[in-house]
Amino acid sequence: MLIPKRTKYRKQFRGRMKGRAHKGNTVTYGEYGLVALEPAWVTNRQIEAARIAMTRYTKRGGKVWIKIFPDKPVTSKPIGTRQGNGKGSVEYWVAVAKPGRVMFEMGGVPVEVAKEAMRLASYKLPIKTKFVVKGHEEVVGE
Repeated sequence: MLIPKRTKYRKQFRGRMKGRAHKGNTVTYGEYGLVALEPAWVTNRQIEAARIAMTRYTKRGGKVWIKIFPDKPVTSKPIGTRQGNGKGSVEYWVAVAKPGRVMFEMGGVPVEVAKEAMRLASYKLPIKTKFVVKGHEEVVGE
């Protein structure tokens, strides 16, 4: 799965998902993109599931780029433990996806195939998304 090889600190604060994406909001590598319309944490398993859905539909034709990386650790305490005793251990990793962020890109396939592949991938993600074509990433409504 997608996890960092090493990090400076093992555990992190949760943080806030305020505002829109400033970087990663344009289609750069491929011809088509899948853009987040709302803020959310996307787990490494969800990213992998979306990638598999896209590559399966295109029958391994074209190329897929994943433009988000889960570099934020999410901790949780074991069930049945009392309060206190410090922070829980790292359970999984998430990528913070803000509105306007291009999460996946695709190239080398017709637009109909890319649109359907991205639609199937969007079902695997916890947020509303939008299909965009390179050069036509208009501003998402607030």
